[in-house]
Amino acid sequence: MSPDRAVLERAIERGEQEGGSVEFKERLTKDLHATEGRFESLAAQLRHRVLSGDGEATYVVGVTDDGSLAGIGPETFSESMDVLSLLAEEAGAHIDDVETWGVDGDTATKGASGTDGIVGVATVREGAVMSDDEHIVVGTAGHVDHGKSTLVGSLVTGDADDGEGGTRSFLDVQPHEVERGLSADLSYGVYGFDDDGPVRMDNPHRKSDRARVVEEADRLVSFVDTVGHEPWLRTTIRGLVGQKLDYGLLTVAADDGPTKTTREHLGILLATDLPTMVAITKADLVDEERLREVEREVERLLREVGKTPLRVERHGVDAAMEEISETVVPVLTTSAVTMDGLGQLDELFKRLPKTAGSDRAGEGFTMYVDRTYNVTGVGAVASGTIRSGTVEAGDELLIGPMQDGTFREVEVRSIEMHYHRVDEAQAGRIVGIALKGIAEVDIDRGMVLVPREADPEPVREFEAEVMVLNHPTRIGEGYEPVVHIETVSEAAAFYPEGGQLLPGDSGETRVRFKFHPYYVEEGQRFVFREGRSKGVGTVTDVRPVE
Repeated sequence: MSPDRAVLERAIERGEQEGGSVEFKERLTKDLHATEGRFESLAAQLRHRVLSGDGEATYVVGVTDDGSLAGIGPETFSESMDVLSLLAEEAGAHIDDVETWGVDGDTATKGASGTDGIVGVATVREGAVMSDDEHIVVGTAGHVDHGKSTLVGSLVTGDADDGEGGTRSFLDVQPHEVERGLSADLSYGVYGFDDDGPVRMDNPHRKSDRARVVEEADRLVSFVDTVGHEPWLRTTIRGLVGQKLDYGLLTVAADDGPTKTTREHLGILLATDLPTMVAITKADLVDEERLREVEREVERLLREVGKTPLRVERHGVDAAMEEISETVVPVLTTSAVTMDGLGQLDELFKRLPKTAGSDRAGEGFTMYVDRTYNVTGVGAVASGTIRSGTVEAGDELLIGPMQDGTFREVEVRSIEMHYHRVDEAQAGRIVGIALKGIAEVDIDRGMVLVPREADPEPVREFEAEVMVLNHPTRIGEGYEPVVHIETVSEAAAFYPEGGQLLPGDSGETRVRFKFHPYYVEEGQRFVFREGRSKGVGTVTDVRPVE
């Protein structure tokens, strides 16, 4: 018996008991179980199960009242989870986790489609899902060995580092459930706040401990920790450009100072207009004179790119809160060993408002796909950050463009945020959306999900205003960098107006994707890179495929 299957067997063995926390359901349907009267009764039942389990209940779906495996089809299971989510919300709880298993025809009835059925175990926990406004996402960047992962590890645990990067290991195992659906080549961490102060993890390697933070905190701070090595700059760009972050956190080690990679990461953060702060790390390794020297280097670096540094130690957290913007960059001095400066970071993260998506919540729904996966009994799931608008279970959407430029009709089976099944989600949220009408193999990173009535146009070429940040010679016609726009990473040919662009130049250029079209809109920011050549740009006009 596999460990996963053991979860199901243990739940069935415990069985339904009066005053127990386990409930068996063969299925839950909107027509029968969400009707007036029945709905209230079932919500009260769920509340009773949750209270009996000290805040946690287990619902086994796809089994009969005596615990025999019945199995239900994928669509019926999805509907059952939707109804369970509504019941949980009514009872002041939420679905925290869902595990599913297929059962063969010898032990289960066939689903509605004629396929073998599935059973699932849903863990329901007390407390409502946190509102979008109380969850900020911070992208960390900086040169390798400049202490960004160690700093985040000390923030999420509250533990001082041992001087050997011990707290860094907390980010090197699995993506946290809050950020579920992103590639494992980025690392993640999370902590939160309640009325008494920070809510931290005792052991981030335990899923239950990470889940505890999500449940107990009134406000969450998630970190997307990027890669510091130069060869993986493409991954860093995707982490900073494609995730709809609220803030950037750039680290500079006091014993090393700003490097070429520091400048590149800063350029990427600022190219996306992301409000950013700088943490000077490893202050315990240098004397006061060296620390002041690095502080001056950081301030010069920021002024060189047109930004105003604001020393938090000098002006205070309140000033940093009021002034942080596209032009003002707070600078703090920290040490994960002595914990100096981490209290100020705590105060900033506790109070900073959410920024990603807040200005686009009222627009039509769009989400660029960052990763795909397949879930037993659910099917294809596309994950990413909602760029604008709101999505609900049951929405009819289009996904694409495909290789030939077409968009395919799909339907939202269900939506998941940090393992919580929800009925809807809005701009700025990282979600996994289960889709009906498409297989996972047909979904690629860089595709977009939009409403069917949006009538999207595939774009092969667009006009852009670009700035060349670095290039050994000049950019001429046919220059082919990789363009990073939203979650798209695609080779494209540049055709500059006037025939060329020199390092430091700004100008207009036509950009043509080399292999196939994408969904591109005016005003989108992008980064382009090829070898040592790097630049930023803004889409000014699009040319739909004819």
